[in-house]
Amino acid sequence: MQIEGVLEEVIFRNDENGYTVAVLSHNKTPVTIVGRMIAANVGENLTLEGEFVHNKKFGYQFAFSSYEISLPQTLAGIEKYLASGLIKGVGPVTAKNIVKTFKADTFSVIEMAPERLAEVKGISKSKAYEISAKFSELRSIQNAIMFLQSYDITVNMALKIFDVYGAKTVEIVKRNPYRLVEDVEGIGFLTADRIAKNIGIPSNSAFRARAGLVHCLTNSTEKNGNTFTPKAMLISNAAELLGFDEADDDLFSSVIDELVADKTCMDFWYEKTEVIMLTKYYRYEYSIAQKLCLLSSGVNVTKTDISSEIEAFEERNKVIFHADQKRAIECAVNNGVSVITGGPGTGKTTIVKCIIDILASRNESVLLLAPTGRAAKRLSDSTGQDAKTIHRALEVNGDIDRMSRFVHNENNPFEIKNFIVDEVSMVDVMLMSSLLKALPRDARLVLVGDKDQLPSVGAGNVLGDILKSEIFPVTMLTKIYRQTDDSLIISNAQMINSGVMPVIDNSSRDFFFEQKSELSDIHSSIVEMVTKRIPSFLNIDPSQIQVLAPLKAGVCGVDNLNRTLQEILNPPAPYKTELTIGATIFRQGDKVMQMSNDYNLTWRRRNGFVVEEGEGVFNGDIGQIEQIDYQTGETTVRFEDGRFCTYARTDVGELSLAYAITIHKSQGSEFDVVVIPIIAGTSMILTRNLIYTAVTRAKKMVVLVGEKKNLRRMVANSYTVKRFTLLKKLLIDQQEKIKELFDN
Repeated sequence: MQIEGVLEEVIFRNDENGYTVAVLSHNKTPVTIVGRMIAANVGENLTLEGEFVHNKKFGYQFAFSSYEISLPQTLAGIEKYLASGLIKGVGPVTAKNIVKTFKADTFSVIEMAPERLAEVKGISKSKAYEISAKFSELRSIQNAIMFLQSYDITVNMALKIFDVYGAKTVEIVKRNPYRLVEDVEGIGFLTADRIAKNIGIPSNSAFRARAGLVHCLTNSTEKNGNTFTPKAMLISNAAELLGFDEADDDLFSSVIDELVADKTCMDFWYEKTEVIMLTKYYRYEYSIAQKLCLLSSGVNVTKTDISSEIEAFEERNKVIFHADQKRAIECAVNNGVSVITGGPGTGKTTIVKCIIDILASRNESVLLLAPTGRAAKRLSDSTGQDAKTIHRALEVNGDIDRMSRFVHNENNPFEIKNFIVDEVSMVDVMLMSSLLKALPRDARLVLVGDKDQLPSVGAGNVLGDILKSEIFPVTMLTKIYRQTDDSLIISNAQMINSGVMPVIDNSSRDFFFEQKSELSDIHSSIVEMVTKRIPSFLNIDPSQIQVLAPLKAGVCGVDNLNRTLQEILNPPAPYKTELTIGATIFRQGDKVMQMSNDYNLTWRRRNGFVVEEGEGVFNGDIGQIEQIDYQTGETTVRFEDGRFCTYARTDVGELSLAYAITIHKSQGSEFDVVVIPIIAGTSMILTRNLIYTAVTRAKKMVVLVGEKKNLRRMVANSYTVKRFTLLKKLLIDQQEKIKELFDN
């Protein structure tokens, strides 16, 4: 069925399909239309294909599957279009005067002879050209959005593409849609490939091979944490992705040569293997190696005996440091770069407090940093000093097209000279590179972390490579200090880390095991633990309990647990608005997590009478949905550090429910209580350092649910996924260069 009419108004309503809702004047009768978000403006003519349907909540609607847009033809329609606010400087009065002057020729005058607009009272010649330029831009945007939407690209993503290509969007995408993979953040190979197939680009084109190679390289870094990939592995993965029966060596070699020539990639030999590396990751690792070695060799410190200062701290704080702890403090104070690593309870925080105390006695300030908001808050609480996330300290620029994502960089370094970075095991190469660039040449850097936890979610293995390089002074702490007699969390974590089965004693106050065999029983038990048993036992709110699951999929995976916990902890209610994105229902009051870094998302935070504003929300930030706008779908989230962020409807997909999260996503965080499903699975995933990381996230209680035999397998499984990284070699190379420089 086809209907035609004029678009009278557009409202964004969250019906069960998440569709845009608009009102169309059809045969002089208002008709509510629903469908995918449309690139149409009030006053324009629409032709829609679809059918009338009955919605239980909203009554009769016309559900359209496709549409065409044309500019309004009637004088009233033209006036309404111009007066809609789309064109800056044209309001109802000016629109009326323009249409009165040019009548049916209005659009052709605006587009083809804009100087004539100056004939209208109140419009100067410069304003006339501004109106024409804005009109042309609107038409270009609209044409581009409609073109891209025909390939199931959202309006928000279409606008990102238009920001990159401008008026040439349709031309460029038609010629080579695979450019989207490299040019537009958020567009993957599969989307580009779908467009290319519809356009008719051959499956063996060089465009497609290039996009496939870049996709596989990017996937290797973002999903597997590698900074480079062996060439043979890369070609094999690309051939599989592209559906080639066998690798076309000539095609791939030619494309790789092109990628190297335009500096997208690097091709070199490493440990007798030819490898391919995205150039930006080489630059990240090279800059890390260069700056660390410069800091190590160049900090202006005099090696001093600080034993008396350590003793004074011990006396004031009623502590006695072990020899290893004293060595860690001495290394931190007397070196440009030092590393302190150890598990929970080994005294890392007390060491940090002593370092701060000694430097403060010399009138030297210290900037305390951590990768996540939770880690920064824990560091601040434990030391009594202000701690910031690395992103917050660097200050997000917000405009990724600028030279730097951050305000602080090599051209605008920090004024402070002392830096202590906690939870460094989860810092990836991009963030570490950005931080080091912002450090002054004579800075002192102390890196603190647990080498046995999972590596960073992002690319690289920064802490591991620094330790393996054996260049910088490292203190490894093993002796446990912080643990009460009836606590098992820390001692069991250490046992797990040593490959020993933890003590299972359900008479303890903080470490419990619930024996369940069937997945459905494990699931039910976890839900009951979170919603009833633990809140009653500890007299706490369920929000203080975090489920940490090894996997996303499955009965006991994050997705299924989130659905069940949401229905119990935050059930639907008439006063709660909802928004459906894909398979996920987001509801007012839901606990949610940001799933990727968004440097452009703005936030605000009230601090007394002062409202602080900034940009950037980051992977792993946890918060709660405060509000979902019924009409627009805009969703406001209050994060744990007090920041409020409002997401456009099309950006809500950056969030996920967070009643349950993966163990990987928990890195750098600490929760009062963690509940962990212990299930069977592949030995490549269910490893010792996975369960160790999960247990060490708990502050007050750990509850394991499953079979002991599966826990025993995880504890015994010392398998670690090898990451392909270059930092260790670059560190050693840089150190040799500096040594040669000083020797000469």
